[in-house]
Amino acid sequence: MAPADARRTLLVLAGTLLLLKSTWFSATAVIPQVQQEWGLTPDLAAWLTISVQWGFVAGAVLSAVFVVSDALPPVRLIFLSSIGAATANLALLLTDDALTGSLARFATGLFIAGVYPPALKLISTWYRHGRGAAMGLLVGALTVSSGIPHLINGLGGLNWRTVIVATSGLTLAGGLITLRVVREGPYPFPAAVLDPRQARRILHDRGTRLAMVGYLCHMWELYAMWTWFLLFFSAALRGQGMGGSVLAVYVTFAVFVVGGVANYTGGVFGDRFGRERTAIVMMALSATCAACIGLLMDAPLWLLVVVALVWGYAVVGDSVQFSALVTELADQSYVGTALTLQMAFGFLLTGATIWLVPAAEQAVGWRWAFAVLAVGPLVGIAAMFRLLRVRARVPVRPSA
Repeated sequence: MAPADARRTLLVLAGTLLLLKSTWFSATAVIPQVQQEWGLTPDLAAWLTISVQWGFVAGAVLSAVFVVSDALPPVRLIFLSSIGAATANLALLLTDDALTGSLARFATGLFIAGVYPPALKLISTWYRHGRGAAMGLLVGALTVSSGIPHLINGLGGLNWRTVIVATSGLTLAGGLITLRVVREGPYPFPAAVLDPRQARRILHDRGTRLAMVGYLCHMWELYAMWTWFLLFFSAALRGQGMGGSVLAVYVTFAVFVVGGVANYTGGVFGDRFGRERTAIVMMALSATCAACIGLLMDAPLWLLVVVALVWGYAVVGDSVQFSALVTELADQSYVGTALTLQMAFGFLLTGATIWLVPAAEQAVGWRWAFAVLAVGPLVGIAAMFRLLRVRARVPVRPSA
């Protein structure tokens, strides 16, 4: 059982992460209003979301190259990043066109890269045992927050300037709470020195590299599924004579909610049954859903919803396994850099598959469009089987 201080830190950090990352989704929630007011085409409006993603990638790459996540104390890095993210988010109020708006969103993502990986490293200093469940709770909170824009759109829009100001305030509040309340745990990682060569050295470790491959295969599927599921389910409803129903919005939000549950329970399963084995089961289930869900567009609605929720659970239930594996396998002085590097590669890959799914839909329709995503988890399963063999031969590096 985790000590009271560890549980308290976990709950506080989960809550502050929800506040800190609210700026990521702020523009997504109000895109319809911004698009109308600025006179943007759908393609230009989409860049307000895509730019955050690319900004996160850029921030993660820079952080990994200069080992920022390990050279600075995580609490201080999270606080400084919250100031940057809140300021960049507010910059959206000073523009009225797609280019400068996208630059503001890019800067927001850049600073958010200084929040997420350090938070995972920080909670790892509190948990030697049960680390997967602890990290799963953090990632699960973020998964649920990813679906909030869909809930907002279903309930009705808010004034977009109010949303931007409020989310900037929440992000800054999250940084201040982290600075004042959260501290490193009793199992700190060794101190690191500023060494840009470490990013390359991390990839030379076979176990860490295989864990990152698994994460890439997971990201191949995840964000493309999250991005396009609403359109897919809306098309399915139209095919069943329910066009215009808000049910698609609520089912999409439910997909994110079960994903949040999956992160925590997946972490528990990983701690108990092994991270690689848990990832293999989740990826097998997820690949099956990706390959088959399009074939159920004309099936009874209850069946389509059930498969969608199973997919929403499995598609993200493997995520925490890879992060926890990296904290165990990587050079312990550069765990933050390894996590940041992993996320940089993963989010970079999402750009390809977010583009690939609509291209596939145009070519073969929704019945088979999601099937291209099944390739990722199938390759990931092979990587996890190989990692099992590697770990059977090489002792696991002490986790803290």
